[in-house]
Amino acid sequence: MEKEFMQQFHINWNKVILYMQNNFYIEGNMDIIGIIYIIGIQELGKGTNILFNREDKVNILHIAVCRILEPFGYYSFVRRDKDGWPHYMLKKKIPFDQKKKLFLIKKAIIHYMSEENIL
Repeated sequence: MEKEFMQQFHINWNKVILYMQNNFYIEGNMDIIGIIYIIGIQELGKGTNILFNREDKVNILHIAVCRILEPFGYYSFVRRDKDGWPHYMLKKKIPFDQKKKLFLIKKAIIHYMSEENIL
């Protein structure tokens, strides 16, 4: 069972990478931060032709992490502010172990992409 789950996980993760590579122009190798940033831009809904400052970029990454971890019970959506930025509330702590955290984030990205009918 575990072996089948991990095989499917790797197949789905490769689908995410291929989708991103085929649909977005990103210089260099596709990494998880780039994927999270694209999800954040999608969730913000402001388009891609806007120049964001450093603080906005950090907030965009945070939006994406909150959104993808929401179905796993880590965050809950609170509201959008007057500028349209979504706000979330932390419900439970994210695993501290880097390996577990990376696996959780990848699993959440796959779930998000499936929810959005991308995979």
